Amino acid sequence: MNDWPEGWSDANRGGDRYGRGSSNTQPEGARVMRQVRRAPGAPGGPQGAPPRGVPQQPTYQDGHDGYDSGYNTGQVYGDPRPGGRPPGDGDGPDAQRYRPRPNWGRRIKWTAITLVTLLAVTSVATYFWADSKLHRDVDLSKVIDRPAAGEGTNYLIVGSDSRAGLSDADKRKLHTGSAEGKRTDSMMILHVGDNGDTLVSLPRDSDVEIPTYQGSTSGKTYKGTGRHTKLNAAYAEDGPELLVRTVEYNTGLHIDHYVEIGFAGFANIVDAVGGVDITIDKGFKDKYSGADFKAGTQTLNGEQALAFVRTRHAFAASDLERTKNQQKFLSALAHEVATPSTVLNPFALYPTMSAGLDSLIVDKDMNLWDLGSMFFAMKGVSGGDGKSLNMPISGSTGGNLVWDKAKVKTLVDELKNDQPVTVSGN
Repeated sequence: MNDWPEGWSDANRGGDRYGRGSSNTQPEGARVMRQVRRAPGAPGGPQGAPPRGVPQQPTYQDGHDGYDSGYNTGQVYGDPRPGGRPPGDGDGPDAQRYRPRPNWGRRIKWTAITLVTLLAVTSVATYFWADSKLHRDVDLSKVIDRPAAGEGTNYLIVGSDSRAGLSDADKRKLHTGSAEGKRTDSMMILHVGDNGDTLVSLPRDSDVEIPTYQGSTSGKTYKGTGRHTKLNAAYAEDGPELLVRTVEYNTGLHIDHYVEIGFAGFANIVDAVGGVDITIDKGFKDKYSGADFKAGTQTLNGEQALAFVRTRHAFAASDLERTKNQQKFLSALAHEVATPSTVLNPFALYPTMSAGLDSLIVDKDMNLWDLGSMFFAMKGVSGGDGKSLNMPISGSTGGNLVWDKAKVKTLVDELKNDQPVTVSGN
């Protein structure tokens, strides 16, 4: 059976035979594939002529008869670029031309979402970490016969002479002595309201009456006998709960929160913020507290700050002058803690928070928002947005300072109703 095209014979094939039993070592010329068009000048015949012994085959242009036009140029994947490489393969101008443009809007959106999420997670973690460090040891529910709450919030801030956590070397360095137990070195009422914040110092030698109270540990009720004593003796007798009860009974002002800090905690907070700047009007020395200050503006470290707020023997009106120094320094400390350089710097914020929270004793209902409100209010007082004063004094009896009852009543009424304070103290 002849499988050559019709009309062709062996003569048409010429003398060169290859395949079908031919012994000739040269091929007779490639049979043209339908999909391939031989380039001009290709071996097998003259320029533009079909190979000898092979019939002319039709050629197919791009897009005809469903054939892939890329076969002619090697573009078997339909890539319009020379060489037939897939887009994005290799370098060069074409690689940039076919690379997708970055979606900056999408990138910015996801970056913002990531940062907000990270900030939220960090804030929540910090809140729970800080909240867990608060020592909520004071139960104000044990305080009986309390006056009605007024407008605003009242904090009783106490500085105790607790030496807990201090080594013998620390006690010598800080001039604290080694007395057992705890007493109150300073007491202040901070009123936070809408008409300016007010800081009122209660001299430790204030003459007060110890009322009927319920023992914080025993639960037993101790009847009042009209006994008068120094204010700091209430704390020594039955701790923070009796102190709150005594302050409320003698002032008629409801105390919402209680905050206490000891010697070590106070010094640690000052050191954590890198010291506190304060201006001393007149220099003084006190061998008991270790104070030795010259007049002028200076930065006090923890040891110096503790000496500054504890000194009383260097002054004629010892207790009243000391309370003024305490107000001045605590306001400056609160201002330093609340500055952006501390709040926005984690390397300053976390050590400060750790030093403060480890040493604070608060009531069971106190939270971090209350604590923050207290610090910012103290900062406001130091910045001139509030007022600070000593409890008005009318005289003394048996070495105790007697409050001016008329002025105290006016002061308490103004604080209860959250009105601007018009009373001046000593």
